[in-house]
Amino acid sequence: MAQQLISTEIDLITSDSRVLSGERGQPVKLKGYLNQLAAAFRRPNTRKRLPQSIRGLWKADLFLGSTEPDHWVGTTVKINPSHLEAAKGLRVAIVPSKPGVSDTIKKDEQKNLIVCPMPHDGSFMQVFYEGWRIVQVLLENNFTSPRPVDLPNPAHREVARVYIERREFPVPDVLDATRTFAQPELLVFNEAAASNVAFGTSVEPETSTIITPFPRLER
Repeated sequence: MAQQLISTEIDLITSDSRVLSGERGQPVKLKGYLNQLAAAFRRPNTRKRLPQSIRGLWKADLFLGSTEPDHWVGTTVKINPSHLEAAKGLRVAIVPSKPGVSDTIKKDEQKNLIVCPMPHDGSFMQVFYEGWRIVQVLLENNFTSPRPVDLPNPAHREVARVYIERREFPVPDVLDATRTFAQPELLVFNEAAASNVAFGTSVEPETSTIITPFPRLER
């Protein structure tokens, strides 16, 4: 389960939710600091008022965790592993795997990060950065129509157009309106525990990559 910092579902974060920092001591309760973390992204002075153990958590790209036992970890996503930075509160790093290089999950002792290599082409890393590039172009053009050279991919321009058309509306209203486009009702899913299997082994995984959702047929 992953929740973006800027759009974390408040219902998932309870008054007992703890953010694991990897340091000794009682983990900080996350809910009371969500607004400060969001503010710290833009206002450096706010960062000094955060607890020492999560002072760098504003750098998180997303949270990974579970409502049971209600523990969460700050996660950073980098397209280039050499750009990983240590920060108080960050515990997991997602980077692209490289051909011919082991994709074993390992701990970077110097940065205090659990580094998780993931496939890039057609997978999470590619989707993440395609989405981020669309955001960058929208911000650069003040949410007006970008040039084709800025977003050569027609599908990317269509995503941009959805937000450009709603430029004058409040952000919460836009998020509510566009959530409908995801059509979550087309997906049927089951939650189940999957066993841990080390990367690089010949054991068949219990989960698989979904290329596209299968629509449900109504009779």
